[in-house]
Amino acid sequence: MEDELDQLNQELGALEQGLLEANQDHQHQLEQLPERYLPAARNLVQYLYFRSEDRKSLQEKLHLYGLSALSNSENHIHRQIQTIRQRLGHHYLAEELNSCTFTDSQNQLTTNSQELFGPTEIPGMPSVMVTFDSAFAEDRGMIEDLLLQGMNVARINCAHDDESVWKSMVDQIREAEKKTGKSCKIHLDLAGPKIRTVLLGKGKKKGKVKVAVGETIWLSESMDNLKEEFVVLDPNEKGIIASLAPGHRVFIDDGEISGRVTQTGKGMAAVTLDRVSSKKGRIKSGKGINFPDTHLSIPSLTDFDKRCLPFICRHADILGYSFVKTPQDIQNLRNELQQIKGPMPDIVYKIETPDSVANLPALILEGMKSPPFGVMIARGDLAVEIGFERMGEIQEEILWICESAQVPVVWATQVLENLHKLGMPTRSEITDAGQASLAECIMINKGKHTLSVMKTLKEIIQRTSVRRHKKRFTLGHLSIAKNFIESG
Repeated sequence: MEDELDQLNQELGALEQGLLEANQDHQHQLEQLPERYLPAARNLVQYLYFRSEDRKSLQEKLHLYGLSALSNSENHIHRQIQTIRQRLGHHYLAEELNSCTFTDSQNQLTTNSQELFGPTEIPGMPSVMVTFDSAFAEDRGMIEDLLLQGMNVARINCAHDDESVWKSMVDQIREAEKKTGKSCKIHLDLAGPKIRTVLLGKGKKKGKVKVAVGETIWLSESMDNLKEEFVVLDPNEKGIIASLAPGHRVFIDDGEISGRVTQTGKGMAAVTLDRVSSKKGRIKSGKGINFPDTHLSIPSLTDFDKRCLPFICRHADILGYSFVKTPQDIQNLRNELQQIKGPMPDIVYKIETPDSVANLPALILEGMKSPPFGVMIARGDLAVEIGFERMGEIQEEILWICESAQVPVVWATQVLENLHKLGMPTRSEITDAGQASLAECIMINKGKHTLSVMKTLKEIIQRTSVRRHKKRFTLGHLSIAKNFIESG
């Protein structure tokens, strides 16, 4: 047994050396960051190195000998390995021990979360972000009730209404704060690119058209060379159709209707439908349309977004950046904000495309240049883009990676959705709400039963939090981590 433990210590030593070399390989990125974020950034890189390979065999051996299996070591991976090696007899000088410990990292994540979302009344309770309906602009009583039920952040979506309505909402929130004595951060979401269905041919007058599996529809920005009886959709953003190729998937209305590109021509593409899941089998104008296999060169920051920025800077505590994909997108937003006089809002980067998932480590490192910031798992578009069957694993990976970097996470989209709309939750969404408690903030969408959702969510989280902090996971390799490490 002693020989086996020595061999295990050597394996951990080689792993530790790899962690140190990973930081050296990425020193050019680390040296650009503020001193405050360096421990978290170094731990992020080391955790990505650790998860770039399958560690299940090591995990099982550690567990067999009653040692930490490293499955809950996201925020202090190097120090945890050092602690295990100390138990196995390895001696470290004081200056060799990594200062990023579990306790320090947890405390820093809490500090980052409170700085971004404000303090919560109940320790360990995630912040709650509530999406505002237009009617809230005239309903201060509702806002006061939301504050008393634990709303920490009020979310206003700039994709809807206009500045006059947004300003009314802001004013009502500030007045409700004075009345209740409760504080609330104001979060304004940029609209981002509006990729929406516009009916050009059949169904244009009614704004809807019936379709069936096996039918061919067309994507085009005009009716040139297309017949009026064809179903023709304009995706409402220039440049998309030219990027399509045969075999690319097309999802309409959150994936309820889907097909594949079967033919492309000048300014047009034919799509053969292979799923029509909506009850009435109709495509309506204004519904979302996704192209998960297509690289779109659409800017994340639109002209409309830029026109909204002065208002956001005057009134928002937090800015939600929609459809961010690359570090350059973050730089573009930062450049626009620097041209506006006055305080800058903190930023939450919305992860809702395959590119944003793949680039998550680089987005975090770029975000660290101008803290505080957070990440939102925008599960609506993300599930459609990456595939519903992958949503479970991807949201877990985002949570792990963000925890390793001490970055607060917002868990968003369809939390207790059935309860919100119909007044009765499904069994599965109760489980999902419990899972949401692993994030630092939970976002609630609009609905008729917001107060009931708030009360139910609070009870679920309080019951869940006393039973677990994090679950034990097996340590297979993460593609996100492998790609980052190999990029150097």
